[in-house]
Formats: sequence, structure tokens, C-alpha cells
Amino acid sequence: MMRRRTLGLAVPAGLALAALRPGAARAQAGGDYPNRPIRMIVGFAAGGGTDITARTLQPKLQQLLGQSIVIDNRPGAGGNLATDLTVRAAPDGYTLLMGTIAALAINPTLYRNLSFNPQTDLTPISQAGSILNVLVVPVDRPWRSVAELIAAAKARPDTITYGSSGVGGAGHLAGALLDQMAGITTVHVPYRGGGPLMTDLVGGKVDYAFSTAPTAIPQIEAGKLRALGVPTLARSPLLPQVPTVAETLPGYEVGNWYALVGPRGLPRPIVDRLAQAMRATLEDTEVRRHLATHGVEPTPSTPEELGRFIRDETAKWAPIIRASGATVE
Repeated sequence: MMRRRTLGLAVPAGLALAALRPGAARAQAGGDYPNRPIRMIVGFAAGGGTDITARTLQPKLQQLLGQSIVIDNRPGAGGNLATDLTVRAAPDGYTLLMGTIAALAINPTLYRNLSFNPQTDLTPISQAGSILNVLVVPVDRPWRSVAELIAAAKARPDTITYGSSGVGGAGHLAGALLDQMAGITTVHVPYRGGGPLMTDLVGGKVDYAFSTAPTAIPQIEAGKLRALGVPTLARSPLLPQVPTVAETLPGYEVGNWYALVGPRGLPRPIVDRLAQAMRATLEDTEVRRHLATHGVEPTPSTPEELGRFIRDETAKWAPIIRASGATVE
């Protein structure tokens, strides 16, 4: 009776027995996490910016967590397939998502019948990084500036094509915003990731793309692509000779970022363990050096900061997407 009055409730027998099992309390609180390999889902094909970033973080995270991390590429629907797999996974910390601006902030507005809400169905862990995109064209195209590309698109409406790593991604948004601000109409060609896009872009099957720096810069240096601009307000130290698109279209800016999230209901001790490991990884000198060569700026954060960031980005892009008229069933 005294125990019942002290606790304020009666404990079901099954739960009471479970609580007495060795290690049960630690497991429930995430005290023994992780004790087996972790799956990190990437919503795009291998070889793109999201995949490269995840694989750059992988070795250090494995070292800090003491378990292997398996990268699972699940391209499709602008990252929605990967996000849906994460949403449906058990909230035990063994299925995580390297999310993108598309999956976490754009798709809720872009897709009419999305089966999940990133703000309520996922657990924020930490931002990973912001990445530079580059407006590039095959070297056999005649355009040598953003202004020349815009002039060509105005002369030939609905004929010039631009590729992206998927519907709703930063590359898609950049192209849609260019159309909107420049008063042109081009044709969007979505791919299943930055790797497949780059293959066709170098081969001249699409006219231009806003590609991530990790996939674009090697092809620029190899003389296979020509860089016309970057979608940032200031020039990038990585490509200081390349002008910003804003130098032609004042105010033009499209960011691109990655973040680590898990299923809804992830226990706080596990969230904290992962957030601490992400911060330590992103502050590691060798990891930062490697990310910098790919145009990725590390942006570690607390779970709360990431949650606010996702809300702010969703609110920022929703009116732009609606104004563009872009929707996906």
C-alpha cells in the first residue's frame, strides 16, 4: 500500500517484471546505445553531394560511436522515399536519415499528398553542413555568362533544359527561381541524384544545372563543364573567379543544406549521444578539411536549433514554391 501511495499508480505486473530484468532500464534510456550497426539512409543515388557528405562523416562517426554505420542509398521522389522509410522505422537510433532541404523543408509544400510531416514525424538531431551549388553548362554550349543563358532562354522559350538531383531539391528550386526572376521558361529534368545528373550534363543531354560543388568542381577542373555563377549573395572562396547569379539578378539566392534526423520518438539520451558525435565529427580538423574540398561548410547544431531551422526554411520557401506553380502529386 505504501508503495502504491508513493508512486501514485499501480504498476502492471508485466512492466514491473520487465523493469527488473538486467539492463532493461539502461536499454530504455539508451544507456547501452549503440550496440549494433547503424543505418544512415541517403535519399539520392551514390556520387551526389548528399552521399559524399554522408560518407565523409561516416569514418569519424563510427570511431566516436563504436559501431559501423552503413550508408543506404534510397533515391526516389526528391528524397521522400528515404524520408518515409525513416518515419516508419523504430525509434531506437539504428535508422537515421541524412536529410536535405528538399526532404525536410521543400517537399511538404511541393507535394500535394505527402504521407508525413517532417516537423512532427521526425526527430531533429543536428545540422550537418551547407553546401555550395554551381550553375554549370557543358563546354560545347555557347553561353559564357548568366546574362547570355537568360538571353538564350528568352529567345527560345520552353526549349532550354536544366537538370536537378530531384524534384524539390536545391537545384530544382534554383532553376525555378531563375525562371521566375529572369522572366524565362525552361524545362526541368529531374534525376535520381547528383551522380546520374552529372553524367548526362557532361554528355550534353541537358543544357545546364545548379550542381553541388562536390560533383561539379572536378568536371570544371577537367574542362568538361563551364561555371557561369553561384547562387549565393557573395562569391565563394572555393570559386572566387565565378560571379554570383545575384550580380545579374540582384537578390537571387538559393541555399542548400544537409541535416541528420531520426524517427519521431527517439529517446533523448540517444538524440544527445548522436548530436554530440555529430558536433565532434564536424569540428574534427581532417573532416573539416575534406568537407571544404567539396564545398561543404560544417554547421553543427543542437536538436532544438535544427528544429527551428527546419520550421524557418519551410516557411521561407512555401510562398516561393506556391508562386512558381510547381506541384507534384
